[in-house]
Amino acid sequence: MLSLDGNRNLAAMGRTADYSHQTCGIAGTLEIVGDPWTLLILRDAFRGIRRFEQWQERLGVARNVLAARLKSLVAHGVLETRRYSERPPRQEYILTEKGQALRPVLLTMADWGNKHVYGDKAPVRFVHDHCGQDFVPRLVCEHCGEGLIPGDLRHIHVNENAMTVGEALARADED
Repeated sequence: MLSLDGNRNLAAMGRTADYSHQTCGIAGTLEIVGDPWTLLILRDAFRGIRRFEQWQERLGVARNVLAARLKSLVAHGVLETRRYSERPPRQEYILTEKGQALRPVLLTMADWGNKHVYGDKAPVRFVHDHCGQDFVPRLVCEHCGEGLIPGDLRHIHVNENAMTVGEALARADED
């Protein structure tokens, strides 16, 4: 979120981390969705939650914090608003295509948490409707279909002059 003077207002978001000088896709993702409340908001959006009051009730997050996170997600194009009531004016929040693209990230995080936090006592499991089996996320190469194992990837710098996260987000704000 940019303040009026063009600087990221991290304090207003309740965040202390600043990834704006990093040149990394992970840092860029964290800049937009790295706040814990934001991830839980997204989790619930994938579960069909669309309205402010629903999130506030489910998460117990302070109203000002929730409002700031929703505003940021809308500003970054992860959510969009749709009016559902004229009197009083009320809107709901819908995942955009950009927001939907976070689904594999959240499923992978949930799988990691189930395995490494809960072990065999996970509170939730996902079942693939098509085959009826427990769903376990798996990374595969889009080109050959092979699953990834440790040592299968090389990190290649393709643009030594890449913009920083802050520059890339500022540019996106201009578009």
